Amino acid sequence: MVSPRSSSAPGKLRIIGGSLRGSRLSVSDTAGLRPTPDRVRETLFNWLAPVIDGAHCLDLFAGTGALGIEALSRGAAQVDFVESDAKLAALLRENLARLKQDVRVHVADALRFAAQDDGRYDIVFLDPPFAADAWTPIAQALEMHERLAAAAWIYVESAVSATFELPPNWQPHREGRAGDVRYALYRRAGASAKL
Repeated sequence: MVSPRSSSAPGKLRIIGGSLRGSRLSVSDTAGLRPTPDRVRETLFNWLAPVIDGAHCLDLFAGTGALGIEALSRGAAQVDFVESDAKLAALLRENLARLKQDVRVHVADALRFAAQDDGRYDIVFLDPPFAADAWTPIAQALEMHERLAAAAWIYVESAVSATFELPPNWQPHREGRAGDVRYALYRRAGASAKL
């Protein structure tokens, strides 16, 4: 999740709910790092509250790992973090170790990971660098390589001005805006309507 530079990096980022609530994550001063704001994370996890417990999650373009760590804090059974920047991945591992979270951090390209991983995920956090315009290819890769559970939920964060094409079986569920950022939750065809 690296994109236009945000005033929220470097420094600390807090987990806002669940068992790790109040925990602080160290945030790198990596150029372009754009952590998902507290208010957006709170809204997203309110949406996901009925399905997060026990979920297997994938945090692609993890950056700080705030989305995946928030999922763990709120009861997700497993999160795979994928980050191509080795320094960001190392800091994420440090944060996870300090929080006593034994999960996998993959230093990998998201498209390559989608093609080679054998996991299937209930919830995917898709927040690529805005400049990379990666939404369409990574969404196609997740479908093509069968990385999504039949009833998967997919969170997509993008610039309001971004245009991309998602698979037709990803049905819009809820969305919001925060400044120049659009955030949306999709449900894969066949998912329960209990949210």
